[in-house]
Parts: sequence; structure tokens; C-alpha cells
Amino acid sequence: MSDQSSTKPYLVRAIYEWCTDHGYTPYVAVSVDDQTRVPRAHVRNGEIVLNISGLATHKLQITNTELTFTARFSGIAEELWVPISQIAAIYAKETGHGMAFDVPKPLAEAPGLREVSAPQPDAPPDDDPPPSPPTGSRPALRRVK
Repeated sequence: MSDQSSTKPYLVRAIYEWCTDHGYTPYVAVSVDDQTRVPRAHVRNGEIVLNISGLATHKLQITNTELTFTARFSGIAEELWVPISQIAAIYAKETGHGMAFDVPKPLAEAPGLREVSAPQPDAPPDDDPPPSPPTGSRPALRRVK
């Protein structure tokens, strides 16, 4: 790797500034790893999307190495810390315009090769008829007061 620093933090700051200048809500998509400090209850499939607008955050800082701020989740103030390397995208909520980035996958989570068995050509075809639908009265809804 060269001595040059990454352009990613500069691009993140530029898109953030563009969003706020145009009245858009800046969102960041974050790939969560062990180093990322975010509310785990809101992480889905190893990712979290965060609103980083001035109204949603307090003490927001975007440095060359990290994104830090305080935000409320379910009424509880939490300190968030995201390495710049884990930011997968920054974009305007209203338009979807922004920029996506490559995020390195941890070695422990990198997909590995696994053995796959080939289908058996001698297996008899499955000629069982599909199961018949259950018989009975028609489903109905009733009003509960």
C-alpha cells in the first residue's frame, strides 16, 4: 500500500456536506464488525443504516479514521463509533443519491469453499402426487370489540 491516505473519509465528508447543503437527510450504511460500536439490537444481517443528520445526532465527527456521534435509540442516548473502513455507503434518504464503497470482510466471516454432492442419477423420480388441500369450512374474519 502506498503512503497516500484513503480518499474514502474525504468522499464521506463531501457527500455529507452535499446532503446537508441541499436539505437532504444523510444516511450511512455500515457493515458491523467487532470493532464497530452501534446498538446491536438494530443490526440486521451484519449491517445497520444510520441517520447522521444534524437533527438526529449530537457531537458528530467525521475524521480520517472514524465516524463518531451520539444518537437516541428507543429514547436512550448512545455513543456510536464507526471505523471509516466499515462505511459501506453514504446517501441522501430522499433521493438515494450518494456513494457506495467496498468494505473488507473479516477473515473469520469470509465465505469458504464447501463440498457439494452431485445429484444421484439413479435415484427414482418423485412421482408422489401433491398433498390435497385440507377440507373444511371456509375461513372467516369476525370483528372484535
